[in-house]
Amino acid sequence: MTNPTLFVGIDVAKTKFDVALLNAEGKYRSKVFPNTPVGHQQFLEWLTRHDAQEAHLCMETTGVYGRDLARFLAQQQILISVVNPAQIHAFGKTELTRAKTDKADARLIARYCRMHRPAPWVPPAEEIVTLQALVQRLEDLPALQTMENSRLEAAEGPARKSVEAVLEFVHQQIEMVRLQIEIHIDKHPDLKNQQELLSSIPGIGDNTAATLLAFLSPLERFHSAKQVVAYAGLNPRIRQSGQWAGKTPIAKAGNALLRKSLYLPAVVAKRHNPIIASFCDRLLARGKRPMQVVVAAMRKLLHLAFGVLKSGKPFNPKLGVA
Repeated sequence: MTNPTLFVGIDVAKTKFDVALLNAEGKYRSKVFPNTPVGHQQFLEWLTRHDAQEAHLCMETTGVYGRDLARFLAQQQILISVVNPAQIHAFGKTELTRAKTDKADARLIARYCRMHRPAPWVPPAEEIVTLQALVQRLEDLPALQTMENSRLEAAEGPARKSVEAVLEFVHQQIEMVRLQIEIHIDKHPDLKNQQELLSSIPGIGDNTAATLLAFLSPLERFHSAKQVVAYAGLNPRIRQSGQWAGKTPIAKAGNALLRKSLYLPAVVAKRHNPIIASFCDRLLARGKRPMQVVVAAMRKLLHLAFGVLKSGKPFNPKLGVA
């Protein structure tokens, strides 16, 4: 299907999802379905009744809420795109959109789909889905550990023992999930090979490699390192008008966990990765602030990671990138 004439916007929430079918005449059909397997099947039947099986469907990335629906639609060979909510938000601004309801959002997404024709969503392989869940869990547990450590400072008597018991349990869970990630990667030769390629880059350890593998797969959807950087939200957001030029922060319109996972590796790479170290020295000599240099190192690490995964060759400092 290369030139669809029907477009469907899907606004997903925890318990329901609103859909808007936009036809060639610019008219809508709207409907609400429960966000359950039964609701997914009802939506498919609704599309069939309206001869919209070959429509281009579009939804925002809403984490776990929309994940099962996107998989279900992809399994039915339906053209579905999953886009960054920031893109929809920016598109709404161009239309001076004032209404903010689930029904209006679904219609906005349908219009975005008609105008921009976003790329089809490619569901990740099952081993990647499992890895993503484990990596996300490993991210959640230290946050729980931090909260309990804060409570430990004020806890007394039996309450203190309870907090200590929880902390011990959380510590055990962290170690267990790390082991599960290691075992899972070892069970899949492709993942193991890719982890070794990433770990050949000074600054990237096994934990960071696992996060990169979890959220950059499938790598084929990225045609350049710049696209990977944008996906992580590390691309600079230029602020300039006439002769005025403001600060240039990062966009942050991307995968926050991927971005977070690169901060400490970039700090390490500044000292121990010869390419990134010399790169950062040049930036400092040009008067860049320390945090700007760290962010630039994060971008550089992503460039190197994309290079080794794309080429299938380990990091070679003599080449600058594999």
